[in-house]
Amino acid sequence: MKQLLKLIIAATVVATGFFAGDVKAQTIPVNAFRFGLGAESGITTGAMNYASNVYVGGTARLQYGVSKNFSLTLTSGYYNFLGNTYHNSMGMIPVKLGFKFFVVPGFYFSGEAGAGFELQNFGVNPNLDNGIPKSTKLILSPGLGYATKSWDFGLRYENFSSSKTFAGENNSYGLIGLRVAYNFGL
Repeated sequence: MKQLLKLIIAATVVATGFFAGDVKAQTIPVNAFRFGLGAESGITTGAMNYASNVYVGGTARLQYGVSKNFSLTLTSGYYNFLGNTYHNSMGMIPVKLGFKFFVVPGFYFSGEAGAGFELQNFGVNPNLDNGIPKSTKLILSPGLGYATKSWDFGLRYENFSSSKTFAGENNSYGLIGLRVAYNFGL
């Protein structure tokens, strides 16, 4: 897990340096929309670790510039928590509202909240049981990132929580994810 986190951080640094050459100071166009398509990957935490250690996904994000340094976001897409020898893969559709606050040109803090809709039961063992019944999770996600006019690199922790338990077990979990996206002005 530590090695994958180091790899994610190194990839972020390298990608930021690679794309920084075509960059001017990032400011958000006020009263304007931007649309971004992103690829995601990362590691899982909590209860998900026994069923999957890695996730991959794709997301689309609509961003609206409220001021030069603050924007509102709407993000949705698909996460696939990859299975392992003992558990099937599990899909989720996240729908999140959030914000980005640029503290210096290019660098931002972000926060998102929303719902995650599990598409399969959690922790299904092939040919053995049906796992924990699928549910809708509350998503809370702090993050940080670097954005240019065209590119957005974000690193975040995302928590999926549910008040439901199954057989006395809590099925809340999380992820540490890296998102690399290309942005379009609208």
